[in-house]
Amino acid sequence: MKIKKILVSQPKPDTENSPYLEFAKKYNIQLIFRPFIHVESISAKEFREQKISILDHSAILFTSRTAIDHFFALCKELRVVMPDTMKYLCISEATAVYLQKYVQYRKRKIIFADGKFDSLIEISKKYINEKILVPLSDVHKKEIPEKLTAAKFNWTKAIFYKTVSSNLSDVNIKDYDIIVFFSPSGIASLKKNFPDFVQGETYIGAFGPATGKAVTDAGLRLDIPAPTVKCTSMTAALEDFVKKLK
Repeated sequence: MKIKKILVSQPKPDTENSPYLEFAKKYNIQLIFRPFIHVESISAKEFREQKISILDHSAILFTSRTAIDHFFALCKELRVVMPDTMKYLCISEATAVYLQKYVQYRKRKIIFADGKFDSLIEISKKYINEKILVPLSDVHKKEIPEKLTAAKFNWTKAIFYKTVSSNLSDVNIKDYDIIVFFSPSGIASLKKNFPDFVQGETYIGAFGPATGKAVTDAGLRLDIPAPTVKCTSMTAALEDFVKKLK
């Protein structure tokens, strides 16, 4: 079976040097990028149900620019104004700089790590006695609460946004030879949008063990797992698979 069309369940790369585009050109395959999920801010009512007071905290820990956007959007809706004394702990320099969209950067106490959560934990230890608020999605990495608790931070988990299934009513799922997933939420979206989906000869790729497990838990066949010892990226796994079918 020659692979002609692949559906990649994430946004199209914003660079022409993407390995996905190079792969598609090399094998003359049509790649369609379509996110199966997206994030939405929770409502003020949903936030109040968590019984969390933002201003009871003296520091905010941000793991992404998405968290920043949803945090300040909800603060605006709740009419909560950040005091000048608020401290900001950011996963990376890019995340810290992004704060300029909402706060006067030079007048705030902002620290940032090198993009790794372990590094953020380490540099934040000087704020171990602060009361830290951590804005998260309803679907987040387990390492965040686990490592903050293990390091004995005084912290509060707060859900500010949620992962929801995108509307895929315009997608003909049968048109694709391969569908590639990157999270269990993507599999949930597939089941929600296409409840009668039968895999048949359609191949499924999944990045990460949790995504792979979600595929098999949904009663589907996992044909292209990644990463593996041989293929450390999804594009490498796709290329290896396509070459075997030739």
